[in-house]
Amino acid sequence: MDSTLPDILLLLAATLVVVSTLRRFALPPVLGFLVVGGLLGPFALGWVEETETTRALAEFGVVFLLFTLGLEFSLSRMIAMRHEVFVLGGAQVAVTATAFGAIAWWLGAPPAVAVVLGGAVAMSSTAIVMQQLAEQEEINRTHGRLAFGVLLFQDLAFVPFLALAGVIGAAGGEHSASDVGFAVLKAAAALAIVLAAGRWLMRPMFHEIARARTRELFTVAVLFVAMAAAWATHAVGLSLALGAFLAGMMLAETEYRYQVESGIRPFRDTLLGLFFVTIGMKLDLSLILGQLAVVAGLLAGILVLKTAIITLLARRRAGSWFKSLRTGIVLSEGGEFGFALIALLLQNRLIAQDTTQLLLAAITLSMVVSPLLIRHNKLIARFILRERPPAARAAAPADLATEALARRRHVILCGYGRVGQNVARVLDRQGLEYIAMDLDPFRVRTAREAGDPVIYGDAAEPEMLEAVGLEHASAVVVTFADPERALGIVQAVRRARQDVPLLVRTADDTYLERLLAAGATEVIPETLEAALMLVSHALLVLDVPMSRVVKTVGEIRRHRYSLLRSVFRGERAEAIGEEHSLREELHTVVIPPGAWAVDRSIAEARQRGAEVSFTAVRREGIVGRDPDPGMKLRPGDVVVLYGMPEALEHAEAVLLAG
Repeated sequence: MDSTLPDILLLLAATLVVVSTLRRFALPPVLGFLVVGGLLGPFALGWVEETETTRALAEFGVVFLLFTLGLEFSLSRMIAMRHEVFVLGGAQVAVTATAFGAIAWWLGAPPAVAVVLGGAVAMSSTAIVMQQLAEQEEINRTHGRLAFGVLLFQDLAFVPFLALAGVIGAAGGEHSASDVGFAVLKAAAALAIVLAAGRWLMRPMFHEIARARTRELFTVAVLFVAMAAAWATHAVGLSLALGAFLAGMMLAETEYRYQVESGIRPFRDTLLGLFFVTIGMKLDLSLILGQLAVVAGLLAGILVLKTAIITLLARRRAGSWFKSLRTGIVLSEGGEFGFALIALLLQNRLIAQDTTQLLLAAITLSMVVSPLLIRHNKLIARFILRERPPAARAAAPADLATEALARRRHVILCGYGRVGQNVARVLDRQGLEYIAMDLDPFRVRTAREAGDPVIYGDAAEPEMLEAVGLEHASAVVVTFADPERALGIVQAVRRARQDVPLLVRTADDTYLERLLAAGATEVIPETLEAALMLVSHALLVLDVPMSRVVKTVGEIRRHRYSLLRSVFRGERAEAIGEEHSLREELHTVVIPPGAWAVDRSIAEARQRGAEVSFTAVRREGIVGRDPDPGMKLRPGDVVVLYGMPEALEHAEAVLLAG
């Protein structure tokens, strides 16, 4: 321990520096861990040696990595997208693994090892792909939907590859075809048992634990389930990692997946970092630099061959070469599953050290360049196909409707968070039209899917105020909690128009005078208004006449809350922020063909367990608020749900189940 502790401290200190630097360039943290291991390991500076302790910690890191990846598995989504998942995804994994496995076998790898290597290269990075597509608002595009389906199948296909890697590792290289077949059968049986247990055993068990309302007990239960599943698969001759992955899949079938992921995150992040550091320690930088041409060739081979295979396979479902090529580009990189499979082969000495070095370097570089490839997948696809950008198309119906609305009398909402949406709902009920602006792309996209007139933009920009029709606005309402941003919007609005009523929300009275001086018509401090509401209700309870209550409240507001602002502040008093708001939220679900909800009513969905509010249904561009429970859903409907995150997840699973 005396020699191991300084090594771990050195690795943690170096990781802090490197990962912080990489985050400034929007690169994934896994690259930082690999760099730290490569620089400090025995092949470079030699400051840290690989020991039994670091190897054990790294193995637990793999366990928690695969446990959290299992949590991302969704059986209901897989069934709803069964054509993209099982047809396209199955073909992609089979063809890609066969192609790269054949190359590995030709280069001298044993057949079973070659299959695992092929499977490792066939995997893509779910974390990188989904995060980048979400940032670009391309998840619901054709190539995004196809990529998501393929990634779902890769999650499922990882189970037999992991079982195969474990069995050939336990056999020490001596294994027969019957051993391999038996291992795959055991993995399939374990998968079926785990999914059944997640549906019928884990949910009631965690329900009882959750009723105790003890966070520590919940975390201990999660750790127990993960480690017990890992031990169980290891006891029957499979790997620890397989059991952890299956345990994650099991808990993904319950409504507690969010809390599970929150409880496990501190353990996962620490141990996972050590895992990738130990992988980096196996990288011989001098060997890689000496064979840089080979690494570049491997990198090009992985990117080009995977892109070509996926493009050909996706052509029929994508509808055009352009869309299928975009799908191939998005999925061309390596991924975390590949690292886990190669680590198992390396741990059991089933693959040569030199081969490992070059392959790991190529996969790592593919993950480095993947954000750029995904970000520019449209331009790259056009360049390869020699296509010119299409001529400017007519604006979408939603954009045309928003432009027409901007030329009529309406209210401008600056900010579409919880407060802004509540104001919008009341305006809508009163038959008053509005246009909202927000800087959260995800919120804007989901709101527009639900039919709300929301656009992305900064309300402090004169061009944006002109675009939303400030000259025709009846009023402007600023709902941002940030007082500096609100002040900038007030100043921008007053520079463009002096007479429009301008209402501003603030957390407290700190900026009240400055906002009024800048031109705000009314400033509504949340804390003071809450006190005022309490005062009015208290006076009514005390039998004070209503006319007197109304007069008192009006006087306090006319005097700019001066009576309520004379308070003693606590030593550590803080303004109330949005983190204290309720956890309920809106969520949109697009009903695909083949989903359970097709031709079924909202009432039937509730009977099946969708315990959320169905606030609206958008069909063919028309939004129906407060839909009748007897309304039957159709393919392509956008259903707007409201409730807690766990309930929304369960409701989505109900609607999309096959």
